[in-house]
Amino acid sequence: MMEDRRWQKDLDLIRDAARQAGEVALGFFGQSPEVWWKNEGQSPVSAADFAANDRLLSVLRAARPDYGWLSEENDDDHARLSADTVFVVDPIDGTRGFIQGATNWCVSVAVVHKGAPVAGVLFAPALGEEFYAAIDGPALKNGKTISVAEHRPDDVLNIAASAEMVNKFEPEYRKLLSRVKHVPSLAYRLAMVADGRIDGTLVARNSHDWDLAAADLILFRAGGSLVETDGSRLVYNRETVKHATLFAGGESVIKSLLRQAHSG
Repeated sequence: MMEDRRWQKDLDLIRDAARQAGEVALGFFGQSPEVWWKNEGQSPVSAADFAANDRLLSVLRAARPDYGWLSEENDDDHARLSADTVFVVDPIDGTRGFIQGATNWCVSVAVVHKGAPVAGVLFAPALGEEFYAAIDGPALKNGKTISVAEHRPDDVLNIAASAEMVNKFEPEYRKLLSRVKHVPSLAYRLAMVADGRIDGTLVARNSHDWDLAAADLILFRAGGSLVETDGSRLVYNRETVKHATLFAGGESVIKSLLRQAHSG
């Protein structure tokens, strides 16, 4: 019970921090913020990312100085590996969309304890949406409980996935799939699975802890899961923060997608 209260207090803390960071980022939205390119020009980062990250860092580290820290916008401090509990943050998940004026970007903040997320929030200020959960409670969107969509075998499967990934599936199975429009923010895409707007998503190799941790917990508490090809759930705060190909959805959707992945 003590642990339960602890994670609820952490959830309250990260919700407040995410709202503050979201308001900071919103001040840059649509204002053509300065942009730099990292990862050999493959990934943009804007002045808004840095400003939102600074707010998260100042609020969260002041409140929990003993927690480790992992953020997309800070150099990796491997001291986090010796910490039982770590903040895992992405100040703007979906920066490319943010720069282009898309509204479905979000601030992603998770508390990870011994490799598993125990509190998570996704705040999408341009949409007025907040998704959040603690390990012992329901997944909520703007205060209302959410759950993954129910899916029957003969239903069309609405998924977010690249054509390249879908084309690896059997032709007959592909006829049952309907691909949704690309969602630049991976975290927001997982939130769409959690609240039942889409049935599932495939995640290409090399996503990172900060893209996933908060959304993973929200999806789990909504009755779904995010798994590796062998069906196992993810472990966070390892030395490497990158992940292999992943699958997300409700139980029946996961089983269906994994069968196809293994048949290829």
